[in-house]
Amino acid sequence: MNNSNQTVQELVEFVARKLVDTPDDVRVTSTDHQKTVYLELKVGSGDLGKIIGKEGRTAKALRHIVSAAAMKTGKRAILEILD
Repeated sequence: MNNSNQTVQELVEFVARKLVDTPDDVRVTSTDHQKTVYLELKVGSGDLGKIIGKEGRTAKALRHIVSAAAMKTGKRAILEILD
């Protein structure tokens, strides 16, 4: 993983930890494929709703932030929220 991917991964982890009740359960993994970074976010049980938000608004906002951060490095980012 290069430095720009690590920065995006750290950003997702930072924001997710601020949103949930159990920040120690937050796990973010990233995989790099050519010009795309795939990020997977896992949170503790009971915190998934806080990450998704009402009508998916929080998840959508998080995906926009990730896309903007990745775009700055010339890549595309896809964030998957796992349960």
